[in-house]
Amino acid sequence: MARKVFTSFHYAPDNWRASQVRNMGQIEGNPIATTNNWEEVTRGGNKAIETWIDNNMYGKSCVIVLVGSETAGRKWIDYEIKKAWNDGRALLGIYIHKLKDINGYQSSKGSNPFSGFNVDGKSLSNIVKCYDSPYYDSKDTYNYIWNNIENWIEEAIKIRSNY
Repeated sequence: MARKVFTSFHYAPDNWRASQVRNMGQIEGNPIATTNNWEEVTRGGNKAIETWIDNNMYGKSCVIVLVGSETAGRKWIDYEIKKAWNDGRALLGIYIHKLKDINGYQSSKGSNPFSGFNVDGKSLSNIVKCYDSPYYDSKDTYNYIWNNIENWIEEAIKIRSNY
């Protein structure tokens, strides 16, 4: 049975790559906000964005951060990571820069988005795993994620239960 997860990613550069992961059928999650929906949410200001994130994260057992070249350090990605951890949800990262975008391009590898957080004096990046495909090819990377994502989620849930 697919786990209910919340996916966190930088929309503009990575929505095509994120859709590939979300549509694998391995996870059950919240619908991706279309550009129009997201613009409507953002017009409501910070509180409206927080409410949208909070409502969509509700009931999810795990938050997966899909890491592109510009994901780390983004305000709302950081909010989602912090909220997930503080609410006791499992966290994991998956680098998606090797998946091709709508135009057939890969991107550069971004920084680990968990590095900026500490738990009991320990970097969150030393607790939360962030997976990077050993393959360069987009199809091989897709298959690597598809073959492993369910196990990564289960492992993240086990890791989180220890903190």
